[in-house]
Amino acid sequence: MVKIRPIKEQDDFELAKIIRTILKSYGLDIPGTAYFDKELDHLSSFYAQKNDREYFVAVDDTGHILGGNGIAEFDHANRVAELQKLYLTESARGHHLSYRLLDTAVGFAKGAGYRVVYLETHHALKEAIHLYTDYGFTDLGHPLNNGEHSSMDKFFVLHI
Repeated sequence: MVKIRPIKEQDDFELAKIIRTILKSYGLDIPGTAYFDKELDHLSSFYAQKNDREYFVAVDDTGHILGGNGIAEFDHANRVAELQKLYLTESARGHHLSYRLLDTAVGFAKGAGYRVVYLETHHALKEAIHLYTDYGFTDLGHPLNNGEHSSMDKFFVLHI
């Protein structure tokens, strides 16, 4: 049975490793991706800084981390949150765990007062794009700003 819970400090190393391994496997270990995010090695402290941020971790019965995703502020004035760093180990894929993580993150965003969830991804991440469109995200066609993930080329929103 997979449990989804908020991130803990002891999760940081394994999550950074999972995210970097997956990005590298797609050739996305390049500047302008999450691979080089300054907070990647300390996700727990980044998400603990504000009440309207949270990162959720999926763990199996033995406590092994399978992946996770986060919600953080993007545009407070317009109540836009950003879905961040949704990654799963290869062995965890194909079991609808991504949908459970999305449900958890979107539920948190709604409870935090956000009205829109925005995300950036890359065309090479075809499984992710399928997930987002199947979940109800709409392809925006352009970024909402010129952020730090300049190598991302697909942009989606979900009105909640």
